[in-house]
Amino acid sequence: MTTEEKLERFQKYCLENARVRSANMLDEYTQALEKTFEEHQADAHRRADMQIKAETQKIQKDINKSYELTRRWNMAAVITDGSAVLGLGDIGPEAGMPVMEGKCALFKKFGDVDAFPICIDSHDTDEIVNTAYLISKSFGGINLEDIAAPQCFEVERRLKEMCDIPVFHDDQHGTAVVVCAALLNAVKLTGKKMGELKIVINGDGAAGTAIAKLILKMNFGEVIVCGLYGMLSRDMEDLNPARRELANITNPRMLRGDVREALKGADVLVGVSAPGVITRDMVAGMNDGIVFAMANPVPEIMPEEALAGGAKVVGTGRSDYHNQINNVLVFPGIFKGALKAHARAITDEMKEAAARAVASIVSDEELSSEYIIPSIFDSRVADAVAAEVEKFANK
Repeated sequence: MTTEEKLERFQKYCLENARVRSANMLDEYTQALEKTFEEHQADAHRRADMQIKAETQKIQKDINKSYELTRRWNMAAVITDGSAVLGLGDIGPEAGMPVMEGKCALFKKFGDVDAFPICIDSHDTDEIVNTAYLISKSFGGINLEDIAAPQCFEVERRLKEMCDIPVFHDDQHGTAVVVCAALLNAVKLTGKKMGELKIVINGDGAAGTAIAKLILKMNFGEVIVCGLYGMLSRDMEDLNPARRELANITNPRMLRGDVREALKGADVLVGVSAPGVITRDMVAGMNDGIVFAMANPVPEIMPEEALAGGAKVVGTGRSDYHNQINNVLVFPGIFKGALKAHARAITDEMKEAAARAVASIVSDEELSSEYIIPSIFDSRVADAVAAEVEKFANK
């Protein structure tokens, strides 16, 4: 064997020996690293378990800590039984689910609130109330949605008594707040005087009832509510409890007659009833009328007809006309503010503050008959509402 061959053989031996030793060292290093990682992972799990246990014990001692240590502070339940979904009526929980999902999307888009759709397969008041109550500890607030009147009043009342979080029926109170916001600016624009208005509400369901109560709370003036039977009056017999309560606080002169009679000399009409039930000549009998015709998708009177009848300001629930009076201006900000404040209820003062916040977005320079309420896409609205609601929640 030549010297070159010996050197080549020695080189191969050294390289193979080095490769084997390197492989062994790498295996040992890998095993050591894996062991260290497993120990670190186990330690991290132990620490996490200890932290979770400690936080759980904190919540057990003080349930208010759940707002700090969990996502509860920004979570709302959107609850329905599917009995009064949009204009579709009683379509059931499954068919109501897309609408509830849409509502949750609006909560997130406009208020950055994490909302969850919950559709209950029952029309029994006890079952709805108990189901909502039993899951209420997982949420910071409950938004009741599309539950038919008069059952909705009982469901909301009982849940407010039982729960330690805000319970808000948007079909009632969201509508009332946005109507009052629009009305504040309409009154300012027309020069009418607060406290002296004659206001006719056509529709005595959930929305009409809440609108009447908030209008009275904010001292706009006299309120007359009309239903299928005409003007609601406290001297009527055979009224259900909800209508009896409403009759006792409205129509102080106990006037009788239909909506046509009620509108004579009226300053304001708020329609939450049915398509086409108001005519041009009815509007002509008003006192420079403010007309909010909010039945959807077809209002009580089309805006052009109301204007032709002499209305000074017209609003609807539709997006293809000026002055869209839509709840989405209200509920995202109300919940955002109430959740941030860890409020236990949404009070009349908070609703009034929300209405004034929405109205304030429209400046005096911008205010006109075609712009009494901000666009639903105005990014300022939810934060303005939330700030005012939070302020009054802490009073």
